[in-house]
Amino acid sequence: MNIATVLVLSILAGGLGALTGLGGGSILIPVLAAMGVPIQYAIAASMVAIIATSSASAASYVRHRLSNVRAAFYLEMFTITGAIVGATITTLIEPKLLYFFFAAFLTTSFFGIHRHSGDSQDANVVQDRAARWLSLEGSYYDEALGREVSYKMTRPLLGGVGMFIAGLAAGMLGIGAGAFKVSVHEIVLRMPSKVSSATSNFIIGMTALAGASVYFASGYLYLSLAAPIAVGSSIGAAVGGRILNRMSHRTLRFLFLAILVYLIGQMVYTGLRAP
Repeated sequence: MNIATVLVLSILAGGLGALTGLGGGSILIPVLAAMGVPIQYAIAASMVAIIATSSASAASYVRHRLSNVRAAFYLEMFTITGAIVGATITTLIEPKLLYFFFAAFLTTSFFGIHRHSGDSQDANVVQDRAARWLSLEGSYYDEALGREVSYKMTRPLLGGVGMFIAGLAAGMLGIGAGAFKVSVHEIVLRMPSKVSSATSNFIIGMTALAGASVYFASGYLYLSLAAPIAVGSSIGAAVGGRILNRMSHRTLRFLFLAILVYLIGQMVYTGLRAP
């Protein structure tokens, strides 16, 4: 693979990852694996790209008040711990198993795909004591709706458990686990869809940094592959971050679903062909 090809693929993956909250790695790893890159090296390079993607998109989301920073800091405690454990597991198991783990984990995102298909959050969210103590609430201006949207979150303790599992998968598979994080945000914490995607991108970077440190120490981080991926993903994420708030929730849900179907099919196919 030449640098130009990797750069173009990374730009596309970064843009789509920012729009859906999946992270560019979820899209890029199946493509790299299909093109012959050993999956453990693809995962390690993806972790570096995820750091760049999160940094580029998170800045835009925070500036437009789409990311809920308070919720992100709370949830990062769980994802970072999980990422370190997951990355350590990846360095020890049979590489072929990772293709099927990747596909299996992504299927969990279908459980919440219809939960918030409308253009606003459920107004009847009742906060529990922990959510009130953590002040998990916020508001943002929705350009598609043309008005300010206020929201509240609930069940942060259960959300923390879900985010530890997301961090475990992120470290193990190098995907950011954005799909699972978005589902936890929307189903458990009851975030609006746009806040969910934006907050997911904020969290993904810190999670990836924890996992990348393990891959670097294990010798799986190939910088000649990781560098163009990081640059391309940053460019794509910056573009995706600018257009997210102009898209309707229904369009984002359809894009999310279409990408998931492709990723799952690609990884199962590649895993079956792997020696």
